[in-house]
Amino acid sequence: MSQKYMKVERIEHGTVIDHILPSMAFDVLRVLGLSRDKTMSILVNSHSKKGGRKDILKFEGVELSAEEANLVALVSPKATINIIVGGKVVKKFNAEAPPVVRGILTCSNPNCISNQDEPITTEFRLGKDESHRYVCTYCERDIVDLAKRVSA
Repeated sequence: MSQKYMKVERIEHGTVIDHILPSMAFDVLRVLGLSRDKTMSILVNSHSKKGGRKDILKFEGVELSAEEANLVALVSPKATINIIVGGKVVKKFNAEAPPVVRGILTCSNPNCISNQDEPITTEFRLGKDESHRYVCTYCERDIVDLAKRVSA
């Protein structure tokens, strides 16, 4: 039995986001809002040693801050962030869902004041349970599919 291996160029300095939920890499890119002129590798539905599938993002020359990295948890709560310097992992941590998110998500309630022509910034807070739901501060609507609610 032969195995297939895919080579992806190693980065010297930057960030690798591993264990992204399958097919969510492009949603992670939207959440981060990174410029398209950055050198990046995108692996979608890659094999995971732990079993199953995952996506991986590699950014050359981009070192995400903890705050930026935690935005990844909006669409992939179990993602792992690896900071690479000199070709080696110097820092590794899990993305943590921020308790409050402003100006990134849109409310699914068409009658919410945040969807009107009012000069306000959208704001959502993380629910108290383990369901990874965000709640609109203005209308109390739960947002379930966060990837679809990320404003472009």
